[in-house]
Amino acid sequence: MDLKHLVVDALSQNKKAALLVAGAGVAVLGLGLGYKYLRKPEKVVRVGVVSQLLIHPLKSGKAVSVALAECQQIGLKFGELQDRHWLVVTEDGHMVTGRQQPRLVLVSLTCEGVHVCLNGPNMEELRFPVRQPDNAVINCRVFGADIQGRDCGDEASRWLTRYLGEEGSFRLVHFEHQMRARRPTESEPQFAQFEVAYPDVAPVMLLSESSVKDLSSKLETGVTVERFRPNIVISDCEAFSEDSWEEVQIGSVRLQRVMSCGRCIFTTVDPETGVITRKEPLETLKSYRLCDLSEKHIYKSSPLFGQLHKVKKTGILQVGDIVYKISR
Repeated sequence: MDLKHLVVDALSQNKKAALLVAGAGVAVLGLGLGYKYLRKPEKVVRVGVVSQLLIHPLKSGKAVSVALAECQQIGLKFGELQDRHWLVVTEDGHMVTGRQQPRLVLVSLTCEGVHVCLNGPNMEELRFPVRQPDNAVINCRVFGADIQGRDCGDEASRWLTRYLGEEGSFRLVHFEHQMRARRPTESEPQFAQFEVAYPDVAPVMLLSESSVKDLSSKLETGVTVERFRPNIVISDCEAFSEDSWEEVQIGSVRLQRVMSCGRCIFTTVDPETGVITRKEPLETLKSYRLCDLSEKHIYKSSPLFGQLHKVKKTGILQVGDIVYKISR
């Protein structure tokens, strides 16, 4: 083949390649424009206001009320305090909660600088370092799932054992960021996947003041939001309107609903006295807050009160933030 034919052939091939590239570019552009114009735009509606932010550093312990919190994928954080990052366990590593030990609700775990402060009725305050890297890492069981925790030391163990007054002994463990978190909905493919430390199910629980007020109106003795251990309390909305918020925007944070919060015997523990009645408000909740028959396989006979969320976008939450419902 002479030089002239080689040049013509090369130009021909390059023209075909150019046409293919141009065609692919047009296709990609078309898909992009199609997605942009076919996707339904977000509808943003104001639905309430954040009235309280509550962090429960110790699972089943007292809540710490804060005006501002960092919302991480794994839950709320304020300084060294992270939601449900400390856990009481038996000597063999099984979790202990207010269901078995109601007086745990009176235990306060806070942090001052780099020290943890444990307080409880008729107990001297105990202080120990937040980080104790030389202590053993314990394998724990939380709702049948394996998870680790850094042992908080013998002094914390003796404090808890004295306070709870049991024949056996208890230990306190701390979940650290490098440890492998739990995926509580792993066996439930219908739910979004996320990770938690020691919460029952999800990293964030949201409840409205009006829902609590509605329940209290049906009881002889009213209850407060603290009994239900939410992270975000919402005001300025109708009772149970939070049930319909599939996605919410609060400040820079975006939350996605996972499921309703099925309630158990723990709701019958008075957060002010640590006394368990095993009756109210659970019985009243069961009279009007049971799930639909189609969801019985998920919630069984547990009444629904509050909503569990995963964190879609992290950021800062503040009391007074407007809550927006996002829909498409």
